[in-house]
Amino acid sequence: MAERRKIIIDTDPGQDDAAAIMLALASPDEIEVVGITAVAGNVPLDWTSRNARVICELCGRTNIPVFAGAERPLLRQLVTAEHVHGRTGIDGPQPDLPDPTMPLQEKHAVDFIIDTLRGEPEGTITLCTLGALTNIATALQRAPDIAPRVRQLIMMGGGYFEGGNITPAAEFNIYVDPDAAKIVFASGIPIVMMPLDVTHRVLTLRRRVEKIRAIGTAPAIALAEMLDFFERFDVEKYGSDGGPLHDPTVIAYLIRPELFRGRDCNVEIETESALTVGMTVVDWWQVTKRPHNAHVMRFIDDEAFFELLTERVARL
Repeated sequence: MAERRKIIIDTDPGQDDAAAIMLALASPDEIEVVGITAVAGNVPLDWTSRNARVICELCGRTNIPVFAGAERPLLRQLVTAEHVHGRTGIDGPQPDLPDPTMPLQEKHAVDFIIDTLRGEPEGTITLCTLGALTNIATALQRAPDIAPRVRQLIMMGGGYFEGGNITPAAEFNIYVDPDAAKIVFASGIPIVMMPLDVTHRVLTLRRRVEKIRAIGTAPAIALAEMLDFFERFDVEKYGSDGGPLHDPTVIAYLIRPELFRGRDCNVEIETESALTVGMTVVDWWQVTKRPHNAHVMRFIDDEAFFELLTERVARL
């Protein structure tokens, strides 16, 4: 069995973030969730920090500390995605999931990230980022010494062959705070990138969602209802049966890395051009001499991914 990985989940929940958090909490043999840090993104910070706690409570894991972080990008105005995720960010369950009773931690998310990386042995903490990279970049700016202490940063963000999903060139998480992404990609931290090229292959097909709903538990039914809501936007946009389930790919990679295939590349973040701001310029064909700074995934065994997600959600 693979070693148990200590992770911090940095997130802006989001229905797909909820699925990722559920997958992590349902996999205690492989993953220890040290804490969850919220960032503004899909919806504003008040909602994302609420939603992270709602999901923990739904999964019966009120012992997981949740921290609120950056409420806006480093240099830009916040762009949100209520048009995709609904007013709360996790719209779908009927009635709405109740407000959490577990408290938000008083410490700021950035301080928690810095303190945890300094306090744990070097190379033992993995950062799993499901939203804009503002919290991570702020931590790196404030405490550059933490970069070599990070074991790995596994992120959902960017796109190359699939283009963008918020602009023709940019994927949403990178677009929200491209300046933060630029700092993270230049940090020297070992990065594994789950771009749209992977996530657009994991579609919430009707049969897959029904299999989750059939588990019959409160977490499973809530997730199925979230996915029903979430996919309506992508079905309209892509003309597909179901929408892409982006964020759980990050957690699935920790549990079953053999489901993925990609290659080491150089990735640069566009921050200047009005036309392509937030673009992840991936040197897939190795046409520059720029050093590799990310392992960019391109392929996934989507059936095995959904089998894993369904089997784990059934444990909650």
